[in-house]
Amino acid sequence: MFSVLLTLISLIMQTDYKLISHILDKKNIGSNLEIRGWLKTKRDSKGISFLNINDGSCLAGIQVIADSIVLNNYQSLRADLTTGCSLRVLGRLVKSPAKGQEVELKAEEITIYGPAPATDYPLQKKRHSFEFLRSISHLRPRTNTLSAMTRIRSRLAQSIHDFFRNHDFYQIHTPVITTSDCEGAGEMFTVTSLDLSKPDGEHNPLDYSHDFFGCPASLTVSGQLEAEAYALALGRVYTFGPTFRAENSHTSRHLAEFWMVEPEMSFFDLDNDMDLAENLIKFLVKAVFEQCREDLDFFCRFIDKSLRKKLNAVLKNDFTRISYGEAVNLLLKSRRNFAYPVAWGIDLQAEHERFLAEEYFKGPVIVFAYPKSIKPFYMRLNDDNKTVAAMDVLLPGIGEIIGGSQREERLEQLTARMAECAINTADYEWYLDLRRYGTVPHAGFGLGFERLIQFVTGLTNIRDVIPFPRTPGRAEISSGKAEG
Repeated sequence: MFSVLLTLISLIMQTDYKLISHILDKKNIGSNLEIRGWLKTKRDSKGISFLNINDGSCLAGIQVIADSIVLNNYQSLRADLTTGCSLRVLGRLVKSPAKGQEVELKAEEITIYGPAPATDYPLQKKRHSFEFLRSISHLRPRTNTLSAMTRIRSRLAQSIHDFFRNHDFYQIHTPVITTSDCEGAGEMFTVTSLDLSKPDGEHNPLDYSHDFFGCPASLTVSGQLEAEAYALALGRVYTFGPTFRAENSHTSRHLAEFWMVEPEMSFFDLDNDMDLAENLIKFLVKAVFEQCREDLDFFCRFIDKSLRKKLNAVLKNDFTRISYGEAVNLLLKSRRNFAYPVAWGIDLQAEHERFLAEEYFKGPVIVFAYPKSIKPFYMRLNDDNKTVAAMDVLLPGIGEIIGGSQREERLEQLTARMAECAINTADYEWYLDLRRYGTVPHAGFGLGFERLIQFVTGLTNIRDVIPFPRTPGRAEISSGKAEG
């Protein structure tokens, strides 16, 4: 008994806690290891249990071999070893005789942290629809698809910072609460500390002088305007954070809360802006190829078998650049019966953008020189007085992923444009100051982070590429019912 105790103490002292992603190769064979994770599946055969355990560090789990001979308390544990339970395993890593895996862990001790009763745990071993998984958004990260998406999302976020650091940008944190409607669409969420339970009608409007900020305030739809102030001091800056839009859209393309990457650059024109946008997308796609191979393979196999071809097309080809007028002519010549009719002056819809990227050019497209009537006030007016120095990057399967422009740096033209758009210049005096004092040509763009993740994973619904989607009518963590 004493020798057995010494052996157990020695095993524990020599055991090293490892993430599963760090031990799935032969170099650790013979090592005493400790792993912690969640039970994905269990298979019993002739007194031996084969446990597949995953800790979220990689797509693959590790097979654990457990038998009653080695584990004195194993029989008392078996009833609680159900899918979803959390556990700790001490054991020795050995070469696996099974196909598809190099190593397995021969258990010496198992501890269950938390059970997951099979009677009500919703993620049993079967395929679940994405609609169902959205109804249990707090548990869906445990599925292969959502865990793989999250690891890619994390890698892309880090790569965004890497790209801008490599290009001498400074990161700034722009306000989440704002008094400026950057896009001018009026689709903003109000932020208030006023008691809204008291009825306020047409003749009794809210008195914002008694509000927390003393004036109307909203959640930001973009950090661009504030980023411009810092670009005109530091040269190159970017902001990366959540933005909000109160657009009553129930499509698979829109969220009420989403993340934007927004660089702003002094002494840049529209051509420089398009160059940077193209280089950023290529850099991020390359990062996924190089650093997310296992998860990318999963999406290529189970979500979109053409995914690798589409990503390679981004890396290997220059982005096609055409003017808005050329794009409209191509759409008209296609004789396609679009749901939204095509004419010069209309805003391109997703079906138009995808036709250009997927069917006509079969690759990324940058459309530039849009009509001023469909673009925000801050975009630089072209010499024709009808178009602005704007650009959109279109990707196959997604449509628009980046929207940007050269900003209007000329005070007279900017104030005239604001008057055309019925914008009260008194609310933007600080923005006009940037043109009064040391103005320079500058440009920037916004990249929709969730649409980027859709592109590199092949997932078609934007609600599946963000941890907790916020959409019209849904702000709670779990609704308890499947959603579309």
